[in-house]
Amino acid sequence: MSVTPATSSHTSQPLGSAFILKKALISALVALVLFSLMIGIRTEAGNQGGLIYWTRFGDLATMVGVVFGGSIIVELLRQWFGPVETDKVVPKPVRAAMSFVGHWLAPALLAFALFVPVIFYHQRYILDLAILVLTYVMLGWGLNVVVGLAGLLDLGYVAFYAVGAYSYALLATNFGLSFWVCLPLAGILASFWGVLLGFPVLRLRGDYLAIVTLAFGEIIRLVITNWQSLTGGPNGVSGIPRPTLFGIPLDNSDDGLAAKLGIEFSPTHRLVFLFYLILAMALLTNWVTIRLRRLPIGRAWEALREDEVACRALGINTTTTKLTAFATGAMFGGFAGAFFATRQGFISPESFTFQESALVLAIVVLGGMGSQLGVALAALAMIGGFELFRGFDQYRMLVFGMAMVILMIWRPRGLVGHRAPTVYLERSEAISSDLVKEGHG
Repeated sequence: MSVTPATSSHTSQPLGSAFILKKALISALVALVLFSLMIGIRTEAGNQGGLIYWTRFGDLATMVGVVFGGSIIVELLRQWFGPVETDKVVPKPVRAAMSFVGHWLAPALLAFALFVPVIFYHQRYILDLAILVLTYVMLGWGLNVVVGLAGLLDLGYVAFYAVGAYSYALLATNFGLSFWVCLPLAGILASFWGVLLGFPVLRLRGDYLAIVTLAFGEIIRLVITNWQSLTGGPNGVSGIPRPTLFGIPLDNSDDGLAAKLGIEFSPTHRLVFLFYLILAMALLTNWVTIRLRRLPIGRAWEALREDEVACRALGINTTTTKLTAFATGAMFGGFAGAFFATRQGFISPESFTFQESALVLAIVVLGGMGSQLGVALAALAMIGGFELFRGFDQYRMLVFGMAMVILMIWRPRGLVGHRAPTVYLERSEAISSDLVKEGHG
């Protein structure tokens, strides 16, 4: 007796125009309610203590219209591409184009990064922005070890960033150590604190793990703020030495690099050096992460991410696996913190708030957990996007939030979602079909 399979309610079928218009009207109504106070009315405190307000109904109508039209476009594209949860419905030409772009995009970005100081040598603002982007790329790749590879949600990653920064600042100012000596020490100290964080959370998962890591980040910030005899408290640490080119300063002295090379001194030389320094540190982080992923410890991280119970059943020591993930991610955060301290020349607790942890975590999630290229693209888009909207402060966070929502709808695994395990059974389909033929299925 043949049984006709029932049609699934999730099967994508063309939707009528009435349904699309109804959904667009609901979206526009929600946007009207949300944006009425954010955009429609602007308030400021008056000179005599009163409250001055004015309306911007034109801007409000524009935003509501954009939401209405965008909802219609989203539904039409959803019918064309099909469900967003699967990649099988994407047309083959689109998948081929995406594969081609993904294959050549990373080398193109690296080549462009190498020539950024040459192209923008006389534009200090762009060089500063590029250094900032690379700093967050390095932070994202460090957190990607914990969140993307090991699957451990860490909301206190800024704590390791702060430990690295203060370790370098205190060692350099109090003991006169150079940047190249303090850099590995900052990474080791941050890694040590990563292990200390790992022990209390060995039995925690999900939301509970996130809460504990968030508390750890706040504890580190409060300790830095209140331990004034060591960290300077709210006043921070100033006079942090600048990095040298293996002992050769980048200043205008007779022993400086410009004098030794016989060229005219320029303040841009230090920016170029800092750019290539953070680029080398970021590439080293990427290379080490990729190599670790192919080692047994990297495969253990992936097994822990997929299923901790199955990971234990396979005989993997989850205690060691979690501690190594926290220690490795913290080490890279410490390196980035040391670079941040030497670049700024001054650090204070205000630079290490929860907002930094949230920003780095957003970069990892939006870029694609486990994807090195996706994290780099997300850091470039988010940090560069903030700068593009610097003149529109009142709209910047609104546009940023809308972009995150749209991206999470269409790319739930991030820009470049990559969670495929390093090792898998190549003949799984053939093995299963043989079992079915033999009557074991």
